Amino acid sequence: MSAGLIEQYEEHLVLVRNLADNSVRGYVSDLESFLKHLEKMGIVEFSELKLSHIRSWLANLQSTGASRATLARRIVSLRAFTYWAASQGWIDSDYGSALAIPKPLKTLPEVLTKNDANTVLKSLEVRAQEDPNPLSLRDLAIVEVLYAAGIRVSELCGLNLLDIDSDRNTLQVIGKGNKQRVVPLGLPAKRALDQYLSIARPQLLKGASESAVFLGSRGKRMDQRTAREVVYVAMEAVGSEMGPHGLRHTAATHLLEGGADLRTVQEILGHSSLATTQIYTHVSAERLQSAYQQAHPRA
Repeated sequence: MSAGLIEQYEEHLVLVRNLADNSVRGYVSDLESFLKHLEKMGIVEFSELKLSHIRSWLANLQSTGASRATLARRIVSLRAFTYWAASQGWIDSDYGSALAIPKPLKTLPEVLTKNDANTVLKSLEVRAQEDPNPLSLRDLAIVEVLYAAGIRVSELCGLNLLDIDSDRNTLQVIGKGNKQRVVPLGLPAKRALDQYLSIARPQLLKGASESAVFLGSRGKRMDQRTAREVVYVAMEAVGSEMGPHGLRHTAATHLLEGGADLRTVQEILGHSSLATTQIYTHVSAERLQSAYQQAHPRA
């Protein structure tokens, strides 16, 4: 039951919906989890599917500790699947359309203060000066670029040499849905990137045809796991466990605090909706309130 179904659905996600690799893996993983649950329930043919089976899967996820955000994502994923399955004749009705998506609890993202961001970057800079090996120069460039441009870790790892415009100090990145955008780089990030490209990258490069900007220790395109580890280690300088996405949050917040308008930040981050970008106005307001409480004698 499951092999052919998964294969056809994955093909639909790639060829018709044109989703990014990470999104495809997420949708397929959710479907595999659901199909395993059906097998445990003794469902042999997918045509036997009913809404009660879907609710049973979700209840099982909730009982094992899945958060509201996880449940919401799983419901979105399954609704997309049942819509497709009904259109293809796998099931007689789009049962997922009856599922309500729980509103996730609104939590503000963790961001670094400007002082902490400077401390993190300064620690990487000192390390690169004291021990200018290829990896220390690369790691400094990675964190500088993530913070300066506010790009996703997938966008960082996908950068190619031709995506760098040295004259304009910009990067061309490919975001979600294969959408391209141009993001600016600050001078410190550009200096760190230039130093990495001229000194460190040639030492890391093993294959002459590799076009990736950031390389792993084996000379091939760096994977996202390695990039995340670079950020985690860098954050130890300020006692934070923040990852690359936290740096993206930090970049957006600092842009707004510095006077950038919401539309500009939206363009830089590559958000399709302005509502997604608006969370950073709440982050700034919260930090303003916190500073007021600490500083004002009659707060």
